Amino acid sequence: MPSDLTLFHSDGCHLCEQAEALLGQSGHAYRLAEICDRPEWVERYGVRIPVVRRGDGKELGWPFTLDQLMEFLKDAV
Repeated sequence: MPSDLTLFHSDGCHLCEQAEALLGQSGHAYRLAEICDRPEWVERYGVRIPVVRRGDGKELGWPFTLDQLMEFLKDAV
């Protein structure tokens, strides 16, 4: 089970809320990263959020289903 998951999001983003709900259903621990907190995150994720990043640096961008998320998490190093 991956221990270092990050959900890049922005407050008020309804797609981000959907992604967070799927992460909650997955049972995996994760942390939230508000992209507005860092200019480089705005540049990298501004039009791509929500994005889930594993500790190994691999990313899963929206849209994704619970099944796709679980497959992504299963492959975590």
